[in-house]
Amino acid sequence: MSDNRILVPEFEKPLSLKDTELITLFRSLRDYVLELCPSSNELLYHTHALTDLFSLSDKMSDGFCMIPIYTNHLNLGFNKGSLLEDPNSLLEGTGKLIRHIPIKSESDFRKPEVADLIQEAYQFALADQSKPSKFKGAVISKIKG
Repeated sequence: MSDNRILVPEFEKPLSLKDTELITLFRSLRDYVLELCPSSNELLYHTHALTDLFSLSDKMSDGFCMIPIYTNHLNLGFNKGSLLEDPNSLLEGTGKLIRHIPIKSESDFRKPEVADLIQEAYQFALADQSKPSKFKGAVISKIKG
């Protein structure tokens, strides 16, 4: 799915410094989210983690899930995870809103209960969105040069 979406060089460069297995896992998880939510935008950040945030617009506030890539691991994060139904207790974290699923292999996310969480987060973001976005299916770099 993400073959037609090019990650910008300012994201690709620090990504290329990660372990090959971590890069492969990131790309597979990214593809999975895009298969489920093909019209979502990707906002790319490089702060304490290299992060691909999936959003309905070009704003973080319209985000529904994210993939933060750390030195040796990555997560599937949910911006309003504490508000999501999680009957399988997949979500971890103690913050007011954000929850995540630790991702160590494809088996951690390629399952119906994770797809359900992603879809629920997407629908929640749609219902919460104040106005439609002019962006659809875009890759937007928020990385300061």
